[in-house]
Amino acid sequence: MSDNLGLSATDGADGPAATATEPPVNAPVFASALHEKMGIELVEAGARRTVATMPVEGNTQPFGLLHGGASCVLAETVGSIAANAHGAPMGLVAVGLEINATHHRGVRSGVVTGTAEATHLGRSTATYEIAITDEQGRRVCSARLTCMFLPDPTKKAT
Repeated sequence: MSDNLGLSATDGADGPAATATEPPVNAPVFASALHEKMGIELVEAGARRTVATMPVEGNTQPFGLLHGGASCVLAETVGSIAANAHGAPMGLVAVGLEINATHHRGVRSGVVTGTAEATHLGRSTATYEIAITDEQGRRVCSARLTCMFLPDPTKKAT
């Protein structure tokens, strides 16, 4: 299960998205030791769509291909950031409930891009379809992530 990924978003389902070039004031704060180790870079963040990249180098299995677990980390990252952007205006944080992934092709080098798109934005759960593609735009992995919402532990109940 994932945590809130260090996010403090106030971006609602229809709110502004953060981009690498001009993050709005209320963009999610993206910080995690795992993301740093994996080399994940946030490109765009919003409740409906979130995009991040990850290098293949350093994230491979013994045969030199992108590790399936690395693809799952990227998928859960983009989906969780999006879900937290949806939950924050309600005073909620998102935690991973279920993830599945199908790996379509191997990648040996370059950068992969993960794009999460919302399929369900509710009050108790949010579900995202995540496409991971290589630099040629070919699908490497298809994943689905469902997150559930919990009260934000940093906010005191009144």
